[in-house]
Amino acid sequence: MDLLERVEKAIDTVRPYLEADGGNVKIVEITPQNIVKLELTGTCSNCAMSSMTMKAGIEEAVKREVPEIVAVEAINGVAISR
Repeated sequence: MDLLERVEKAIDTVRPYLEADGGNVKIVEITPQNIVKLELTGTCSNCAMSSMTMKAGIEEAVKREVPEIVAVEAINGVAISR
């Protein structure tokens, strides 16, 4: 399984929670430096809690399942975490 598939699988573990609140996330790219760039969509794109969703939910799941990922960033205005 390649890196993209592994990251997608990790995101799939939190996707039902995002969808339950009317949101979702899509992978825009994985950089050569192993930084995942995401776009939050639906209600997640402008939710006040989106930075917490990124840090405690998405980033944690990705780093747990794919330890070579060094950071997860949202490209649409959400606080960036490293």
